[in-house]
Amino acid sequence: MKTSVAGTMDVLQKIESIEKDVMELKLSVLKGLAPAGKKVVSFRGILKNVRITDSDISAAKNSLCSKIVI
Repeated sequence: MKTSVAGTMDVLQKIESIEKDVMELKLSVLKGLAPAGKKVVSFRGILKNVRITDSDISAAKNSLCSKIVI
């Protein structure tokens, strides 16, 4: 099977184009995952005079994640 130099260059350009598209897609996904300048609010700031125990947190996690199969 013979491969011309022009054909090889064409394939390399296509690969570079695909690599660029993949990089743009990665950046787009990462931007979607990153917080958009939102401030993290502590429970202490919004729930004054409320005690949240470790068992409360555990119960909440079990409730939220009970239907997720990993």
